[in-house]
Amino acid sequence: MTLRNQVLVWAAFSLVAILLLWVFRSILLPFVVGMALAYLLNPIVNLLSRLHFPRPLGSAIALILVIAIFLGIFLMLVPLVSTQVAGLVLRLPNYIADLQQLVQELAPQFNDWLGPERAAQFEASISDMIGSGVDLAGSITAQVAQSSITVLNTIAVLFITPVVAFYLLLDWEGMVKRVDDLLPRQHREEIRGVLGQIDRAMAGVIRGQASVIVVLCIYYSTALWLVGLDFGIAIGLIGGLLSFIPYVGFLIGFALSMTIATVQFWPDMWVSFFIVLAVYVVGQFLESNVLYPKLVGQSIDINPVWLMFALFAFALLFGFVGLLLAVPLTAIAGVLTRYAVHKYQASTLYLGEPDLPAVPAAELRAAPAAAAAAAKPAPARRTSRTRSAK
Repeated sequence: MTLRNQVLVWAAFSLVAILLLWVFRSILLPFVVGMALAYLLNPIVNLLSRLHFPRPLGSAIALILVIAIFLGIFLMLVPLVSTQVAGLVLRLPNYIADLQQLVQELAPQFNDWLGPERAAQFEASISDMIGSGVDLAGSITAQVAQSSITVLNTIAVLFITPVVAFYLLLDWEGMVKRVDDLLPRQHREEIRGVLGQIDRAMAGVIRGQASVIVVLCIYYSTALWLVGLDFGIAIGLIGGLLSFIPYVGFLIGFALSMTIATVQFWPDMWVSFFIVLAVYVVGQFLESNVLYPKLVGQSIDINPVWLMFALFAFALLFGFVGLLLAVPLTAIAGVLTRYAVHKYQASTLYLGEPDLPAVPAAELRAAPAAAAAAAKPAPARRTSRTRSAK
């Protein structure tokens, strides 16, 4: 098969996969989560198999262990977090109203500092920004309530996901072998190498992203609680959980914290205000320069701008499932793109046609004579019958 036909086949396969994802996007959530869970637990099940546990028993033990850990965390955190989140939702309009009133009280000072026109523009900009933030928060909450946090989806995630993960774990090695048997024999080793790179990238992304979320949740919640910020634990958890979208978790947590800190600590707010500001400056530095490059960036080797574009694009196409799939699929796309660039740089399209070996001048002068000799007809050979006839 020519290179052109191979490219067409893989492009058609990719388009069909994207089309299927788009068509079934509304029911994919438990299956995507189940596949991710099975992928993460497969090394544990393999270890138990090497310890002579039957694979069904090993799969059940791994799933029960994970479910027990999640239930324990859920039962420990939900009473505290639910109270804080409910209080934050109820008090947020009051905080915003207090902030607007504070801006109006400071308007005379703004007039002295900036002049009447610029002060009015500044006050209008602050009011518009606050109103836009409220509208955005309300729309996001409504979309989440309508799309992902419904009773049906919650039941599906809670009950179907473990079933999907269990059956995938039972036959994981068999599925891998069947896929390996379908690989083209001529390019089998090369495809195995690419799939190995994708596997390492996926593992690094999932484990790294989970580690970043856990570290940021603990850091922001603890730091804001120590500062004494109202609903600091809830705000820290919101910012940490949304950190899988670059800068979104930071910006939402920062806006909420600055608003509440301004209203809560006014008028003697400057010390606490700058402490809260320092918490987010340090958190963003750790996320951008330590956690994300070390835990996630090395696995995908993709510019954060492209990652943000992929997150928004997948969210637009596939909704909440797109957010879950964006980073792993971007990691896969990065591996395939680097492989395609490597093949391109090794092709004649990039290197050009190979140069012919140089021919000496003496051979070039002798070439016309040799051609003429080859074109001259050879003399007829006399046979023995011809000689006897004479």
